[in-house]
Parts: sequence; structure tokens; C-alpha cells
Amino acid sequence: MAIEEVIKKRFAELEQLARDFQYHPRHGSTATYADHTQFQQWATSAMNLLEGVFGHDSPHYTNFAQFYKRAGTMAYPSNVQPLQGIVQAARSDYEGGYLFSLKSQVSGEIFGDFVVLAKRCLDEGNKDTAAVLAAAALEDALKAYAEHNGLEVSEKSMQEVVNALKAKGLVGGAQKSLLDVMPRIRDYAMHANWEKIGAEDVRSVIGFVEQFLLTKFS
Repeated sequence: MAIEEVIKKRFAELEQLARDFQYHPRHGSTATYADHTQFQQWATSAMNLLEGVFGHDSPHYTNFAQFYKRAGTMAYPSNVQPLQGIVQAARSDYEGGYLFSLKSQVSGEIFGDFVVLAKRCLDEGNKDTAAVLAAAALEDALKAYAEHNGLEVSEKSMQEVVNALKAKGLVGGAQKSLLDVMPRIRDYAMHANWEKIGAEDVRSVIGFVEQFLLTKFS
């Protein structure tokens, strides 16, 4: 199961758990409060998910933490309901596609792994393998960045992706100039034209991808 589906599934589970809270009357009062164990388990899981998906400094996490602290050990409905609302808002934002940092971070880590492996292959004298890995990382990173910015490029060639990024002004300066030669190196690597690719070509692709990941996926 893809990580996005795991997160969506966990949001749905947390919403259902909140709906299943058992409320008990307070002695000598008409007020009710949620079962302490249920509430603490749910709140801990919710905070863990919000921090992992949105980050410790996000409004979702910080608002939840503030209301959770206010709820204390007596989880009255008036304290629990705002927490439920925050989780529902977080789920809506995530499923609606209004959060990109997690996807960018995960993508950056995956592409980074390809780059590390490409560098290792190059250092060990496996230029051709390094070229394929570096080219694959570059193409996937460019497509991921384009899609993140609303471009439909899943079926497009690398040259078309580069052109789309340029047209929307998403790359410029030195990156724009370097990208002009990258599709050619990528095509050589993917079509096994090894004699047309030198070690320096591979290093240039690796260097570009490293810089691209630092500026676009961190």
C-alpha cells in the first residue's frame, strides 16, 4: 500500500475512534466526559499522525497540542470536539491535495538514494550503470516537481518535461542552462549509447540532481 493510502486510512480510523468515544456522567453533575483511556490513546495517535504528516510547527499540530493541553484529564465534549474538528480539517486538507511537503520529502529521499547509488557505481568504475541510475533519478525528480506544480507530464518525454518547466518559469538561471543538455545524456543512457557518455557527463547529471533535490525537495 502506498504511503498516501496508509495515511488516508489512518485518518479515517481516527475519525471513527473519536465517534466511538464512550462518555460517562460526572459524579454529582449533569456533565459528561470521555473515557480517559480511550481519549488518551486517540489523542496520542492523532498527534503522532499530525506531526508526521504536517510537521511540528504546522497549524494542525500546534492547534491540536494547545486544545489537548486544555482538555487535561477530564475530556468534556466541549474540549474533545475542537480536537475532532482539527483532525477532520487535517484529513480534508490532505485528501484534497493541499499538502505537498510530505510527498516532496519522501520523493527527495527516494531520488537521493538513487543518486548515492549512482555515485558509488561511478567511483567503482561502473560508468554505464551510474549513468542509468543518475538519468532515472533526474527524469523522475523533474516529473515529480512538475506534477507538484500542476503540470500533467506523466506520459511526456524528458525534453517535453523540461520545456514545460521552462514555459511556466519553474526553472531558471544556471539550472535552466544545464537542463538544455540533460535530455541528450538521458537518451544516451537509456538507449545504451555508452560510447557517447563520459564519466564527466555522469558527474554533471549527479551534481545537477543533488542541487535540484536541495532546492526543490527540502
